[in-house]
Amino acid sequence: MIDHVLTALVSFIVAVISDAGYFGVAALMTIESACIPLPSEVIMPFAGYLVSLGRFSLIGAATAGAIGCNIGSTIAYLVAAHGGRAAFERWGRYVLIRHEELDRAERFFARYGALTVFIGRLLPVIRTFISFPAGLARMPILKFEIYSFIGAWPWCFALAYVGVVLGARWDSDPTLRRLFHEFDATIVAVLLAGFGWFVWSRWREAKQHG
Repeated sequence: MIDHVLTALVSFIVAVISDAGYFGVAALMTIESACIPLPSEVIMPFAGYLVSLGRFSLIGAATAGAIGCNIGSTIAYLVAAHGGRAAFERWGRYVLIRHEELDRAERFFARYGALTVFIGRLLPVIRTFISFPAGLARMPILKFEIYSFIGAWPWCFALAYVGVVLGARWDSDPTLRRLFHEFDATIVAVLLAGFGWFVWSRWREAKQHG
């Protein structure tokens, strides 16, 4: 099953970036940052691979990725800012968000403020959801955009650089090609396992309280 999911996921990413260039990188990273599970750990290394072929520049790929992060994060921010806590309390259970998690996120943001957005952009998984507490707290939008960008850019640059290095050795090192495939498969497996556990734990909790 993992191989089928991996093949479909990678094929989609490859097709979008190959056809749409920098715009494709930005579009995919927008999806990822809007809390839809499309891993940047696959998107940006492939963009880096195209850098190694001369189709992109490394700076351009990283910047396109960071712009996409900002767009997707802004969508999540605005949903939280305009819907407010009341919207999450009403609809949160349908997207598996608990009141306790909202309380924890708001306390964390209240304690660390804008630094939360910057640091969160550098952390796997957390970076995808950090926009929600910022929106709930009504963090000034300009500050949010600035901290999001300067946090997302190094992440995108680092992943694209990995793709550059791997791309330069891809044809001459079959072992590397195999390991890279296994790395992608591991990302997808972890995402599926984590999502499955998340859904199962929320379903069990709802059943216990229902």
